[in-house]
Amino acid sequence: MRRSTTPLAFAAIGVVLLATACSQGDEHVRFGDKPSATQRSSAPAARESTVRMPSNPRDWTTQRTLDNGTKVVWTELKGPKSGFTGKVWAWVPKQYDEEKYRNSAFPVLIALPGSNGYPTNYWFGADLKLQETIQQAADEGKGLPFIVVMPVLNASDKDYWDGSDIPGQPKMGTWMSDDVPDLARENFRTYKDPRGWGFFGSSSGGYVGMKMVLQYPGRFGSAIAGGPDTEPTSPFWAGHDKERKANDPGYLASRLIAKGGPKVNISIMLGTKESGQAATKAFVKKYDKGPVAMRLHVIQNGRHSGRQYAESLTDGPLEWISKRMLAPEPSE
Repeated sequence: MRRSTTPLAFAAIGVVLLATACSQGDEHVRFGDKPSATQRSSAPAARESTVRMPSNPRDWTTQRTLDNGTKVVWTELKGPKSGFTGKVWAWVPKQYDEEKYRNSAFPVLIALPGSNGYPTNYWFGADLKLQETIQQAADEGKGLPFIVVMPVLNASDKDYWDGSDIPGQPKMGTWMSDDVPDLARENFRTYKDPRGWGFFGSSSGGYVGMKMVLQYPGRFGSAIAGGPDTEPTSPFWAGHDKERKANDPGYLASRLIAKGGPKVNISIMLGTKESGQAATKAFVKKYDKGPVAMRLHVIQNGRHSGRQYAESLTDGPLEWISKRMLAPEPSE
């Protein structure tokens, strides 16, 4: 059963829907140009093997501007592999444009909303201040300066797909595992290593982020999941038991443990006033072994709320995954 969202989270969604209609005009932003052969060859050889330079930058539309001048932007993506079309928001930290990092990759954090996660993604909003939180943590040395990518989670506002390719349904698994990361690679300096890729999600978004890391450990290395389910709950799984099992985090974790890797890191945030605590704690206890490193972060008096998960990021989870991911490397 999909877990409900508290009024706090619904309020955030309402604010974001309003913000969507009030984006800052038609101001367009592009994060660099397609690098020439000369530019590619100028990067230090040791770094060139780990850095993927942007291959096909596009124009993005400004959604909002932070006090430090950085911008949250959006674009519409027609997924080449999934066939699904939806909006994607993005933000780069101020360090991204600093001269000393001109040849460096930056870690990517794909932020996923709870509830239906369509037609918007509430993590871009000024009310939840996800970007401000990440920037402050990076400035204080308590977290990495992540590129934040924020796609829609589902194909409509009436149903949910567990971030999976369910037979006969929109391919929301491929959208999340391939199309969205490919968009980031086309536009930003990113790492080839899975330690340069992670997720942060609330509720159903936390479930999808956690599942992606367990399902594709060769692509994504870390996740922070706020109040996630621990098993597939989409109604569209009816009659598709084999495919449902292939998207079950418990099955995926067991398979990864049996194989002995690759290594992944998952921080689960759980409020003491949330339902389903026993199942979540049992999940962490069972699968925190071998290549699967799990950490349970308990939020005292916390409810099932995206706002509370965002506010608790700097209480440990963001720093924990930052220590396990790749930081940008300044030029020598």
